[in-house]
Amino acid sequence: MPCAAVLAREGWKVDVKESTARAVKYRRGEGEIIIVIHNGRGWFDPLSDAKGDVFTLAGHLAGIAFPAAVEAVRSLVDHVLATPSWSRPKRTGTPLSITERWRRRRPPTIGSRAWRYLADERAIPISILQAAIAQGLLREGPSGSIWTAHVDQTRQLIGWEERGPQWRGFSTDGAKELFRLGNEAALRLCVTEAAIDAMSLAALERMRADTLYVSTGGGWSPASDAAIRAIAANADMLIVAATDNDRQGEIYAGRLQQIVRETGCRYERLRPSTQDWNSDLQGRGDRKPGNGGGKESGIAAACPAVASREAAPGLRRPLTRRTGEAAARRGDEKA
Repeated sequence: MPCAAVLAREGWKVDVKESTARAVKYRRGEGEIIIVIHNGRGWFDPLSDAKGDVFTLAGHLAGIAFPAAVEAVRSLVDHVLATPSWSRPKRTGTPLSITERWRRRRPPTIGSRAWRYLADERAIPISILQAAIAQGLLREGPSGSIWTAHVDQTRQLIGWEERGPQWRGFSTDGAKELFRLGNEAALRLCVTEAAIDAMSLAALERMRADTLYVSTGGGWSPASDAAIRAIAANADMLIVAATDNDRQGEIYAGRLQQIVRETGCRYERLRPSTQDWNSDLQGRGDRKPGNGGGKESGIAAACPAVASREAAPGLRRPLTRRTGEAAARRGDEKA
């Protein structure tokens, strides 16, 4: 019995836009999400630690004990499900390795479909695209989509986020850890939920030299958690929870704050004015077709005018010699 049968009976609907054939996202009402995995045999709640098989799902949704959940599942034996249609074609033939598939794709070039998708539809400035390409983070995907690399702590490619006009997902057989854009030696880490949001925040902040912009790829994998904890082990590190301005974003921000409490580094919450950073970037009002969001000089740094900042209680950022010198340098540059 697939988990989808239990969800369909309870009124849950497939979010086709944010689903893949391997991870089907179901929604019900405001803010309720269940992800079905393992060909329908498993599930998890991205907003909590709840997960399991079809029986634990029935019990989780109805708040009933295991024997009652078994009976609830038994009653669905003859239930017929409608199969969602996926926009991504099935792959045929012998699959290539992650590194070989990445190698066979070229970086975006000016005027290509992937370039136009990022620059025109997503408003990513040319300077940010060039920086990401220079770091080897972008590839042209099929049908005008873009691939954004995830690497492990040794900087080896392990997978990539896939985004496009008609598709979003993650590389088959790939693993999520972190998309990393910017200064690897930085003492400020901005954690977003998607690579496009990481690039968008970098654009809004003029690609701060003291910052590494990362994405967890729309989830919170054990590898992502371990990578962030490794970075947070430096007591001078500032972890910025730049996740979405919604319930899921707040839950992820809470997880980051817990990591900070356990490691002893610094913490800050930075929220987009809209739901996410790309929406903020697109809403600047100075966009011009073909230039990825207008004049570079029109990009404003993320600040209280366009985003809300919130320091964690009891985790004030100390003014060290390093931060004081950085502030002085910024003042000289403005002058």
